[in-house]
Amino acid sequence: MKYLLGIDLGSSSIKACIVDADSGATLAAAQSPKEEMAMKAVQPGWAEQEPDLWWEHARNAIHASLKAAKINSSDILAIGISYQMHGLVCVDRNKKVLRPSIIWCDSRAVPYGQDAFTKLGEDYCLGSLLNSPGNFTASKLKWVKENEPAIFSKVDKVMLPGDYLAMRLTGEIVTTASGLSEGILWDFKQNKVADKLLDYYGFSPSVIPTIVPTFSVQGTLLKDVAEDLGLAAGTPVSYRAGDQPNNAFSLNVVNPGETAATAGTSGVIYSVTEKKAYDPKSRVNTFMHVSEGNNGVLLCVNGTGILNSWLRKISNGVDYDAMNKRASATPIGSNGIVILPFGNGAERILENKEVGSSIEGLNFNIHSQDHLFRAAQEGIVFSLGYGFDILKNIGLKTNVIRAGKANMFLSPLFREAFVNTIGATLELYDTDGAKGAALGAGKGAGIYKTFPEAFKGLKKLHVEEPDKTKSEQYASAYSTWTKHLNDKL
Repeated sequence: MKYLLGIDLGSSSIKACIVDADSGATLAAAQSPKEEMAMKAVQPGWAEQEPDLWWEHARNAIHASLKAAKINSSDILAIGISYQMHGLVCVDRNKKVLRPSIIWCDSRAVPYGQDAFTKLGEDYCLGSLLNSPGNFTASKLKWVKENEPAIFSKVDKVMLPGDYLAMRLTGEIVTTASGLSEGILWDFKQNKVADKLLDYYGFSPSVIPTIVPTFSVQGTLLKDVAEDLGLAAGTPVSYRAGDQPNNAFSLNVVNPGETAATAGTSGVIYSVTEKKAYDPKSRVNTFMHVSEGNNGVLLCVNGTGILNSWLRKISNGVDYDAMNKRASATPIGSNGIVILPFGNGAERILENKEVGSSIEGLNFNIHSQDHLFRAAQEGIVFSLGYGFDILKNIGLKTNVIRAGKANMFLSPLFREAFVNTIGATLELYDTDGAKGAALGAGKGAGIYKTFPEAFKGLKKLHVEEPDKTKSEQYASAYSTWTKHLNDKL
């Protein structure tokens, strides 16, 4: 028997799954913690997590998935990693973590990135796809350099979250070109590390780990770690990718013109292109995709599922299914209530502004909790629609969007609002980030020779099409929503 282990390091939880390499079927999956993992926000706009906590939950998820699968763990032939993008992990020469990770939705470094964008020059930054440095990894390291010089002086290597997890598994500190592109550390014109940016920020090139291919044997499982996890020593870690390129990969979105979406804590639409496409205002961002020669243009809204989660928490234990049903019983447009979902840091689609979340048009005499439930889902979809318009304006068009049947896409109302606002067919599949990481490990270890071979077991679960009448109603509600947003900008 041949099995693959995938690990998905998210900001809410760590997931692990075991996949049968021959059939592509998921044998077992687990996550840790059961509830959402905490983010530390010492100041507004900050977001940090402890890397040691990631490791603890990764161990728990791996143990639980192995227990559920009831297989001989020595038959696991490869391990793949998916991870939350743009985070910063700093370690010293002894591989000791020097401070909590500054994660993807932390916006403290935005001023450093904006200053770099101006002083390095828009032509250089945009032409090299440095994505208006903003709150990406390199700018976060600059914040550490300026505000925590004692810590910065001890930094030997900087890593993305997935690089850290791989280091704990293998003892090796390596990264990928795709990963460096997430951190605005890769010059697409020169096809190498962005030396000019490193020099501007005052970083030694030595802080960048050794670069390995996305699909490759990147290290092997340490003996003591293998014993702790119940796996075989020497098992290769043979794939790593940021969560959005990996989500696209998990959906077999690997060719130009194909598009993927997610709606977990954040919401993303990710379109694959062979072009070095960019938005002149850097409201959407281009990264290196996992399929060679292609890029992924990513629109991200930080405040999506986290808004729905916040509503659930303050609603006396109403579960998501009940929220969805109650929201669906109210009319399109939520009787005039508009929710702007931007309460999770600076938003790229708003040019790195932090406008916050707000409820507009609330009337105490006609509105109920049900209207809020619906307005939240509509607000999330409308924010994605706002970003999708940017993608269309730079020439990236799609008629079909693929997503895993998970998170916000479990809601029939969300799916209806999504297709009728975006104007594209939605296909839902039986996959997730952990499974994508497992299949990527199979490709990286040579178990799969081609992408189609890796996805022979991918199952389509649902198709949602736009409806002309509903599209018109959602267009009217979207117009009202954008008016309220423009008042904030």
